[in-house]
Amino acid sequence: MSTSISPLATPFPALPAIRGVTLRTARARYKEWDRCDLTLAELDEGTVVAGVLTQSRCPSPEVEWCRKALVLGQARALVVNAGNSNAFTGNRGRAAVEAIAARVAGHVGCQPSDVFVASTGVIGVPLPIDKAEAGLDAALTETPCDWRAAADAIGTTDTYPKGAMASAIVDGRTVTLVGIIKGSGMIAPDMATMLGFVFTDAAVDPAFLHDALAAANAQTFSCITVDGDTSTSDTVLAFATGKAGNAPLTDDDSVGADSFRAALSDLCRQLAMLVVRDGEGAQKLIEITVEGAESDASARRIAMSIANSPLVKTAIAGEDANWGRVVMAVGKAGEPADRDKLSIRFGATQVARDGVAVEGFDEVPVAAHLKGREVEIGVELGLGEGRATVWTCDLTHGYISINADYRS
Repeated sequence: MSTSISPLATPFPALPAIRGVTLRTARARYKEWDRCDLTLAELDEGTVVAGVLTQSRCPSPEVEWCRKALVLGQARALVVNAGNSNAFTGNRGRAAVEAIAARVAGHVGCQPSDVFVASTGVIGVPLPIDKAEAGLDAALTETPCDWRAAADAIGTTDTYPKGAMASAIVDGRTVTLVGIIKGSGMIAPDMATMLGFVFTDAAVDPAFLHDALAAANAQTFSCITVDGDTSTSDTVLAFATGKAGNAPLTDDDSVGADSFRAALSDLCRQLAMLVVRDGEGAQKLIEITVEGAESDASARRIAMSIANSPLVKTAIAGEDANWGRVVMAVGKAGEPADRDKLSIRFGATQVARDGVAVEGFDEVPVAAHLKGREVEIGVELGLGEGRATVWTCDLTHGYISINADYRS
């Protein structure tokens, strides 16, 4: 991880152990760094899994492996490699994933398809099988670690470890959900984001778990962006060990289903915010809300157009209330919009209304708002009931420095 911590960072929380999950980390030395870069999570028999994966047309072998394994809905282990994404590596990349799964399966006593693999880092460099297997052998003999160690080990350009928790009452029992995630750049997810892993002791049917995760993802991970770039390796997996002893959640009529959905959504939102707060070079967290669109989907596309605009992001970095750049981003989104109905605010201050600047608006509170670490931009289209909120960060010189030197 970077030694320069994001000014938007939050402390790593105290997270409880999840029954049925054992974590270990090791040094596979995928890069020349003095840190653990391989994480192994062993999962008790009976654990089920669901996931959402990148929609990139150039996915990593790990994504392809997970996509096939998810059909079976069961899991006994997770391996995460940091420093090498193993993407765009052909048969050598696929062979590395197969070797990892086979080695872990032999240790755990399961089928290779019960082992999930995710990797993050440089694209185009095959994951060295010898380092992966040596790292796994080391991890298998290591003392179990805590969530903080695992969160540290999965990071790449992250400046701080990211973890969160939530809980729910299901069938009269308290179930716990814990998640860790990595992500800082190449963030503009489509059905998933970065590498994120959720663990719960709830008993959940795989189909219901997938439905709940997909719904949570649509309102959280798929509503953040740092730079408009979707990764080849984006993966979010949720594992449920069933150790809480509740009657299994099978559908929305199950006792506690709503509570579980709400907790999972809350956890995913917490994790998503941690990622956008760590956007490469970020100094400000930006929340963009679009209302009055023809539909929620239209509002989201307009909001993402604003969030991904380099001109908007650099204006916020410079603490410049240049609302004209917001107008530009609305107009280029390709969604229904009426210039003469458009209104814009920064924080609580309206700066444009009905297609023109608000005459004599007070710039003092706007300037004060833009100097803060968290900035709000609001857009009202005046066309319908559609609404969406997305989150991004500003674009600074730090982003260029980090990515210009990424492979060195």
